[in-house]
Amino acid sequence: MTDRPPRGNDRSAFSESDRTKTLSLPEDAHLLADVSTDIETTIKTGSTAKVRAHCAEFLSRASRFYQVPACGVRVLAARPLRGREWTVELFGDYDPETMMLRLWMRTAIKKEITSFGTFLSTLCHEFCHHLDYHLFKFSDSWHTRGFYERSAVLYHHARQTPYKQLYWAAVSGERWRIDWPRTNRGG
Repeated sequence: MTDRPPRGNDRSAFSESDRTKTLSLPEDAHLLADVSTDIETTIKTGSTAKVRAHCAEFLSRASRFYQVPACGVRVLAARPLRGREWTVELFGDYDPETMMLRLWMRTAIKKEITSFGTFLSTLCHEFCHHLDYHLFKFSDSWHTRGFYERSAVLYHHARQTPYKQLYWAAVSGERWRIDWPRTNRGG
């Protein structure tokens, strides 16, 4: 689900983020793929330290390619839960002041190891917040359609899987959600 557009001066930057749907990618398809394979292999061991080391290498390579400052990463055990009327699991977050990503490696309730696809998607998502501030120079990093598209481009590049076009459905409050049935059908 996208964020609601802000009011005032940030609205034009929000719209620019929404329109910016792609990222440049390295011509070398293996720039991130071997590190993502290392993450996939290591995550099964449950070692947060080893997974963190591979994530740090992934972020280091990506930061060099995009010519942005390096960001840090912490890999933590079980996801925290948020909410009052409903419960939401937090998969990861990014702090723009410290340039630190936090990723959780285990599910909140059963404490099972997160699937590799979910973990890598979260890593790419949080790194795209970093890119919003340092590559695109946005004043904030909103969850726009463009943001989710950029994150998907990076994810599929790192996994060496074909890019899957995202299809969107409008919801109330000038927000959008990914239309997963249509996206999975390919149109």
